Amino acid sequence: MSDHEERDVCGLRVRIDRLLCVGFEDCVNAAPEVFRMGDDGIVTFTNDPETVDARERLIAACRICPVDALVAIDENGRIVAP
Repeated sequence: MSDHEERDVCGLRVRIDRLLCVGFEDCVNAAPEVFRMGDDGIVTFTNDPETVDARERLIAACRICPVDALVAIDENGRIVAP
């Protein structure tokens, strides 16, 4: 698996930096429809997050990460979280 994962979710481009993630699970608790913990203890996307309609929770999940392993970028290329 790559050091980064990216997906389009809720009109945002979301990037997970797997090297920064330390598995606190705050993002999973904030947006379980988007994030889950992988078998390696590192966050990953759920199977089909593209269908989720939870933009505000997604942004909150990216902001709550204590190590800034999650980045959300809007349709204009502007970073909205962290």
